[in-house]
Formats: sequence, structure tokens, C-alpha cells
Amino acid sequence: MSQPLHDPAAERDACGIGLVADARGRASRELLDRALAGLAAVSHRGAWAADGVTGDGAGLLLPLHAAVTGVDGAGLAMCFLREPWLRGTVEEACRAEGLEPFGWRDVPTDVAALGSSATASMPRVAQLVLAPCAEPDAELRAHRARRRAERVEGVYIASLSFRTVTYKALCAATQLQSFYPDLANPAWNVSWAVFHQRFSTNTEPSWERAQPFRLLGHNGEINTIEGNVGWMEARERARGLDPELAAALDRAGSDSALLDNALELLVRRGLDVREAVTMLVPPAWQNDPRIDDRQRAMHRYHAMLGEPWDGPAGLVFSDGIVCGAALDRNGLRPLRVAVCEDGLVAVCSEAGAIPLPDGVAVRRARLGPGQLLSLDPRRGLLFDGELKRELASRKPYGAWVESSVRFVARGEPLAPPEGDLAARHALHGYTREELSLMLRPIAQTGHDPVYSMGDDAPIAPLAGRARPLASYFRQRFAQVTNPAIDHYRERTMMSVATLVGARAPLDAEGPLPPLAVLPSFLVTPDGLAALEPHETDATFTADEGLAAAVERVAEDAAALAQAGATAVCLTDAAAGGDRAPVPSLLAVAAVHERLVERGLRTACSLLVSSDEARDTHMVATLIGYGADVVCPRLALETVARLAESDKVGGDRPSPAAAQARLLRSLEDGVLKVMSKMGISDVASYRGARLFEAVGLDRRLCRRFFGGTPSAIGGISLDVLERDATSRLAASEAEKPQLENPGFYKFRKGASPMRPTPTSSRRSTRASPRRTRS
Repeated sequence: MSQPLHDPAAERDACGIGLVADARGRASRELLDRALAGLAAVSHRGAWAADGVTGDGAGLLLPLHAAVTGVDGAGLAMCFLREPWLRGTVEEACRAEGLEPFGWRDVPTDVAALGSSATASMPRVAQLVLAPCAEPDAELRAHRARRRAERVEGVYIASLSFRTVTYKALCAATQLQSFYPDLANPAWNVSWAVFHQRFSTNTEPSWERAQPFRLLGHNGEINTIEGNVGWMEARERARGLDPELAAALDRAGSDSALLDNALELLVRRGLDVREAVTMLVPPAWQNDPRIDDRQRAMHRYHAMLGEPWDGPAGLVFSDGIVCGAALDRNGLRPLRVAVCEDGLVAVCSEAGAIPLPDGVAVRRARLGPGQLLSLDPRRGLLFDGELKRELASRKPYGAWVESSVRFVARGEPLAPPEGDLAARHALHGYTREELSLMLRPIAQTGHDPVYSMGDDAPIAPLAGRARPLASYFRQRFAQVTNPAIDHYRERTMMSVATLVGARAPLDAEGPLPPLAVLPSFLVTPDGLAALEPHETDATFTADEGLAAAVERVAEDAAALAQAGATAVCLTDAAAGGDRAPVPSLLAVAAVHERLVERGLRTACSLLVSSDEARDTHMVATLIGYGADVVCPRLALETVARLAESDKVGGDRPSPAAAQARLLRSLEDGVLKVMSKMGISDVASYRGARLFEAVGLDRRLCRRFFGGTPSAIGGISLDVLERDATSRLAASEAEKPQLENPGFYKFRKGASPMRPTPTSSRRSTRASPRRTRS
């Protein structure tokens, strides 16, 4: 048999999603039947449990109808309850928000349609009917009632609304209609329907995690979820936590559920659902010349409020009035569109899944990267360009942006320093091979040097000598269904633009507190000074100790933010003499955590001026743990000195050119790390803590690094303090000597590598020789 062109081993499955709607808003039973047929057609997008019957989860998001509630205009809470007495909890929550319960409805279900796994974990499915509410904020009240009820363990509300209802279950797409007889009710007419078949790639399937959620169905993965959730929680703390409500974002949910939480929060606070979607999952607007000025102003304004939820995302959504679909900026989850002559519009993750009317002309299209479409009963079908132009023209975004931002350059290069840098190199742990094998080649080419594949040097806890704190952290990469982004070819999709200043609430409107816009997260000392930051000394003496110094730095930064500072700079410029530097990564992580705890993180930006930062990984960890801007002071001075003394080689760059190449290399390096995570915007990588620790004490990680996982434990603050004071002592020598530990290149007597040149030769001699035929 000949080898087929298609290799099944190369397949990567994903969720199946779809939207069926009438462009003129006409409701019919036929449309719901088409949605059910489309859902059944994407059943292959899900997986099965060991019982062979339980699916990963499937569901429908539908307009609420009197066929279910029995009363026109009534609201409905679709509840998954783990105990019967929890009904009272839901009723009390609704009454507390001014919503009057009419009574409970036991949802008809056919358990025979489920597998044994789904049946064993099945909650009590019940619906609370609410009296019609004429208040304009009825949906906000329903949102608050849901969060109030979900404070109690065992309560999960799939939907609580006067407009929509979610029918979902831990089943396969083909089983949903059999499980919920309501879906066969001939009186249930709909003008739109959202459907979802789940493929559980990285979370355990459960009734609660089945989709759609309250507003959307999502196909893909949010690679930035840790950072997104962290920043949303920081904003919630800044606004003030309401003890009567559950957290706005439910950390027990999947990445898709968390995105739905964020979308619901924005929509319930008055934002148009389409604008909220494009705010959370924006297109690559920064480097796209095709975007007009009004749209660019809208996207820039949104970027001043929040960071993108980045990752491969296909979205179908509805707020009960408007429905639509969207793709992420890279377009890695296809959405096919069919527009029928009679007004039927079908959107699905694959073509042909939704049955279309016979004998009707059909126009076919697809959503491209970052594109959006909507169906509004008043306006009909609006596609990306027309829709975004309309959204951008609703508010004076251009004027708001102009009054709120100032554009700042990264700064002029340093003049080559006078005097010997050896003492500072020793103080911050530089090695001879870093100077000769890393910084010099970077100054020569503007790129990280390329060596043979692999890192065969000992990991930090086994190195036998002090390593920088960043060496104890390893980047976690996306490993499920995400193709890496080519950061060279896809530069238009990526952005390193950085905002400095206090951030307004996510739902703010109008001119915002002033923000500085930088082209990058890297600056020179001149660029740092232009930001006029308030400085905090990140050094310590032996009498103070490292632990007390970290607490002092965190408290000082919090006090500055509390007093109104909008840019706080952690600096180790005072290091030397009797003062050792606090590891810059430790200082940043501790301050970031303290500001979040105090509800102050959005009140200021966090800047780092450090002699320690000198390679891509160090800069990536600083940003990953909360730094907005980094100034690698000593690294810049070092390459300037090398260039001035003509020790760079190559085209013999000037000191200014050598510094520009260093900054470009570090920026490209961080972009490469982000691209392997499937992250396009540095704003989404910042503070995301997408690392795991190897060789660090777990208590240290919990206390200062946001609970970064550290599987094997390891060194604590006392070892870090001893290393810092040892380097301080070495720097005070008459002629400070830098180590040459052999981390980058094998050297006899240095750190052991595997394999060694000797073992490689032995392996070569032992391997069988191949003869020519």
C-alpha cells in the first residue's frame, strides 16, 4: 500500500464551536434544529472517557423563551447543585439583589443518555424562575446574584439572566438533546444559537467546565491566562473587594471559563459585548498599517486599560441581543462563515457542519486573524471592517488618547565609562566567559551567539558555585495544541510597546491618567531618567540582612505608590563598599506581590535599574515577575567599554552602536521566549510568572514568587544572602578576579559537563564504523 499524503499522527484536535443566527432577528424552531444538527456534526471534536460513553462536555447557549419559564419576560437561573438545600442559597442571593423568585423547576433529564462517569459526577440540575424585572440594570443584578450564590461551595450557576440560558452537560454532542428533552420542545423558537463540543486537552472534564458559558464558547487555549487572571485580581483589589460576592474570576474554572468571567464583567458594567470581545482579544493593531486612525485610537485606548488575553482563540458569543464570532490575532483556530440568501448565517469551526437550506444561494467566507463579525437584529450582519469602524466612531477615542499619552524614546546611549569595571562585574557575579562568549558577540552581531544544541552545564543547584537567582527558574512552554509563533516572520503580530504610569479601571471611560508610551521594555539610563521615577534602594548591609532588606524594599515601594508615585524604580546603584545588591529578580517579585496585596499594583509601574541583568533569561524573568521596564545598566556600560577599546571585532561598532545591538538582542531574545509560549504582546507576558523553580525553597517561592512551583525545594534566603556578601567581598579586592566556570564552553577543571570532550571521543571510537557501498 502506498504511503498516504496525510499523516494521522500529525493531527491536533480541538473543540468544535458554532453559531447559527437569522440576520433579521426572526425566531424559528428550525434554527434551533440546525444548531443541534451542527453540534452533532462536530461530535468528533470531543473525546471519550474510559467508559466509552461519557464525552468531554457539550452545550447550547440560547435566547430565553417562555416555553421554558412559562412567563414572558421572566428570568432563569440554570443551576448545578451538589445538595438539595442549596436551593435556598440561590433564592436568598436573588432576593438580596432585588430579584423575586417565582419558584423552582426540575429540569427534565434522561440519565440513560449519559455514560457511567458522567452519571457518577452529575449534579442536581434545577432552574429557578425569576419574576420579570423592569429595572434597566436587571442583567447586572442577575450577575451579582450569581456571584453572591457561588460563594457557597456546591453551587454552580451555568447561567442567570433575563435574556439567555445555557444548557450544557458532561456528555458528547450527540447526547445533549436526548439528555435535555427541553431542547425538543416545538414551541421553543430562537433567532440565534451558540453551540460547543469540548475537547479537554489540559483540564479534567467536568459538568461545570462544559461549554458554552454565560456569554461565549471558546475553541483554543489562553496562553497568558496566569498573567491575565493576576492582573484582573489586581484591578479587583484596587477597586475594593466586595465580601458579599465571589471573586469576579473563578480560579477553579478553565482558561475558557476565566475569559467568559472577564467578558461578563465588562458587559455587565455597560460595555457593548462586541467592543468587550475586541478589547480582551484584540487584533495585531500596533504594526498593521491597514488600520485607520480611529480604529487604532480605539485599540490603543483599550490597551491602556488592560492586556490582551493571548493565545489561539476562536470565539462565538452573545449577550442575548447581539451575537457574533471572533478570532485571535494569529488566526490559529479557523472559523468558516456561510451567509444564505434568506438571511440564515452559519459560523462554525469547520465547513459543512451546519445544514443549510436547499436551493438557496450561499456566500462563503472565513474569519481572518483578529477579525470580528456580529449579527444585530437592528443592523443585520456586520463584518469586521464595517463593525470596527462603527465601534470606533461611537466614542471620541482619538481625543481621549491624545490627552492621556506621551510618547517617550528609550533614551540616548551611555558614554563609555571611565575607570575599571572589574569590581562591579565581580559584585554582580559576571564571569569572564560571559564577557567574551556572550556580551562581546552580541555587541558584534546584535544577536545571541549560537552554540551547539542543548545546555549541558549543571543546573543551578548542582553547579557547585553561586549562580544568579534567575538561573534557578525555567520557562514553561505551551505543549498542548499550540504551534509556536515565528517571531522573525510574524513581527507584525508581536508587540513590545510598554506603558508606564497609573492604570485606570478596566471599565473606565473618558480621558485617563497620563501614561508614557515606550517603544520597548528596555531603556538606557537616559530613557529611565525621562520617566522621572521615584527610586527605592535595593541594596543591603550585613547588619540589615537580605530578608529584612527585601521587606524594606517592598514596603518602601508600597509607600511610594500609596503617596501617589506612578513610576517606582528599584535600583542597586548604591551597591559597593559595605552594601550588597538585593538580587533584582527577588526585589521585583517581592514588590509586585506586595503591591497586588495592597491593591496598589495598578497605581504605578515598576521599573528596574540593575547592574545584574545581562542576558535574555534574566530580562525575561524580570518582566515575567512584574517589571514594566528594565535598564541593564552595567551590561550597557560593558559593551560600550569593549567597543571603545576596540575589543568587539567584526565591523568594529561604535559604543553607541554596540549598546543598540545589545538592546536589540535582549528584545529579540524575550520575543523568542514569548513566541514559544504562543504570546504576542509583552503586556500579556508581564507578571504572568510562567516559570517553575528548580532548586529553590518552596516557602521562598510562596512568599515572594506568587507560588511558583518548586518540585524539589532547595536553597532559601540565607544562601542567597551568603552568595551576595561573598561577591561583595570579592569586589573589594585590590584586583578583583572574575571566574571562568565553563558554563558556556568546556574547560578543564571547571564545572563538569555531560558529555565531556573525552567521553564524546570514547563514544565515537566505540560506535560501529559505517563502510561505503
